[in-house]
Amino acid sequence: MPELYDTPASPATFRRRILSWYRRSGRDLPWRRTRDPYRVLVSEVMLQQTQVSRVLPAYRRFLRRFPTLRALSRAPLGEVLREWSGLGYNRRARDLHRIARANAFLPRTVAGLDALPGVGAYTASAVACFAFDEPTSFADTNIRRVLGRAILGRTATDREAVELDARLGSKRETARWHHALMDIGATICHAKRPRCEVCPIRAFCDYDGVEAQSQRKRAPFGASDRRVRGAIVRHLAMSTRGVKVSVLRRGINDPRVPRLVLVLAREGLVEVSSGSVRLPAR
Repeated sequence: MPELYDTPASPATFRRRILSWYRRSGRDLPWRRTRDPYRVLVSEVMLQQTQVSRVLPAYRRFLRRFPTLRALSRAPLGEVLREWSGLGYNRRARDLHRIARANAFLPRTVAGLDALPGVGAYTASAVACFAFDEPTSFADTNIRRVLGRAILGRTATDREAVELDARLGSKRETARWHHALMDIGATICHAKRPRCEVCPIRAFCDYDGVEAQSQRKRAPFGASDRRVRGAIVRHLAMSTRGVKVSVLRRGINDPRVPRLVLVLAREGLVEVSSGSVRLPAR
C-alpha cells in the first residue's frame, strides 16, 4: 500500500489539516453532542443506509418517545415500529428493541457491542469510539472515499480503508478525526463532482478525478420486496387493530403482499392471527 510519506505531507500534517478543518467547518449534529452510548447507538443504527437529512427529525422524535434503553425495553415492539415508520429497514428497529430487552447497559468494548443483534463491526467500532472514546479504526462510505482517494487515488475497499485509518488516524482525538473524515466526504469529497478546490487536503491528494464505475446494478426500488415490506408496516402502523391480508393486498396493490406478510411474521415484525395482521403487541 502506498505510503503517505510519498506525498508532500507527513501523517501528522495530514491529520492536522483534517482536524483543523473540522474545528472550523464540521457539521453540528445532535448525536455528536452526547456520549450516552444508547443515543449514539440509536444514531448509528438510523444512519445505516439512510441520509442524515432523513435521520435528523426521526432521531429527535424517537428519543422523545424512548429517551433511554430502559424506556425502549418497556415498550411493545409495535410502538417502536410506529415511531420508526418512514425510515425503512424495519429490522433495525426490531434489533434495537431486542438489544434493549436483553441489556440493562450497553457493552463498552467493540467485541461486546459487535455481539449485539444487528450490530456489525462498523457500528460496534463507531459506538465504542463516539461513546467511550475507544481508539478503534473503522470506515464508512465517506471515510473509504476520502482516505482512499487521498492515498490510493481511488475509493478504498473496506479493508484498505480500515488499514489506512489505523495508520493515519488520531489516537488522541479519535471521535473528531472520524467525524471530520465523514464530513469531508459528505460535503466536499462527493462520489460525483467532488469540490476538490475547497478540500483541506487537496495538496496531498492523489485523486485525479476519475473513479472506476461499479458494474453492479441494483433493482429499481419500486420493484423491490423492500418497498412492499415497508408499505405493509406503514399500513399497519396507521391502525391499532388487525388488518385482513386481503385488505392489505388491495391497499398496497401488489400480489407479493401475502407472501411478504409471512416473511415479516417469521422475522417477528408482524403478528398474524385468523387472517388478520398487526404490529407486535409485546
